[in-house]
Amino acid sequence: MKSVFTFVLLVGFITFGGAGLYNGATWLSGSGKASWYGDKFHGKLTASGEKYDMHEFTAAHKTLPFGTKVKITNHRTGKSVVVEVNDRGPFVKSRQFDLSKAAFEEIGDINRGIMSIDYEVVN
Repeated sequence: MKSVFTFVLLVGFITFGGAGLYNGATWLSGSGKASWYGDKFHGKLTASGEKYDMHEFTAAHKTLPFGTKVKITNHRTGKSVVVEVNDRGPFVKSRQFDLSKAAFEEIGDINRGIMSIDYEVVN
């Protein structure tokens, strides 16, 4: 049952997530927008069942399996961070990721609220 669920998630990611080719090390994913979430969600349960910690490098994504590591690079600054998907979202169509406050601050300015990014799923 678990393998069927994993297969369905993988097919959904490839079909709807805009994934590229898998080369054994990375999914060549793409670019888009990322926002952040923090204070009012700190300590609340995420969709994965973990408590959200705005000080950790985590992210929400609509379809990627929980535990997936993703390298997020800010177009403007060129800075990157690796986050772990542990929640679902963002619930705004034009955005691909909601980053934890710490992850967003690591590579961008939280006062901007949204940033243009490149992202790739890494093992």
